[in-house]
Amino acid sequence: MTRRRASRAILWVFLVLPAAVIAARWGLTPEAYGYGHAIKNSGDWAAWLLLVTLAVTPVRLAFRRAAFAQWLMRHRRDLGVASFVYAAAHTMIYLWNKAAVSAVAAEAVRMEYLTGWLALALFVPLAITSNDASMRTLKRSWKALHRLVYPGAVLTFVHWALTAFDPMTAYIHIGILAAILICRAGLTRRRKA
Repeated sequence: MTRRRASRAILWVFLVLPAAVIAARWGLTPEAYGYGHAIKNSGDWAAWLLLVTLAVTPVRLAFRRAAFAQWLMRHRRDLGVASFVYAAAHTMIYLWNKAAVSAVAAEAVRMEYLTGWLALALFVPLAITSNDASMRTLKRSWKALHRLVYPGAVLTFVHWALTAFDPMTAYIHIGILAAILICRAGLTRRRKA
């Protein structure tokens, strides 16, 4: 148990490190780094960690007995929560920049922003219930609730594609997301057969 706690603590050090770098660069060199970099990098980390979280199940199905697959499975919720934390930071940076409810509300109806808000709304209950107590309380409903990660992921990457200056990077990540979901479906079907 002590080794598992140490492993989790080390993981969180690495998960927090990009946020510390973003904050330090923005704080120390606001002219060179600025809002644009902070909003982009926080969004990138939210999306990357979301992809890693979604990749855990196909990795586990493909490499069931491998130590790295078991390690990923044990820490999947940590990765998902970290993804949400970066998404929340991304949202807070956006709100700070807008600095007015009217400006946020005016943009919220546009598809590129609406997809982001809908994704965040789907991820909030997942982040809140990503703990053992919620799993025990919700029982089978917990798994059904956490399947919201899939529509949330689709909305996340559509939001990225619609808001990017150059959407090609977002399209590449959409391809990675599709590959993860196809692998998951194929491996699940093979396991049942």
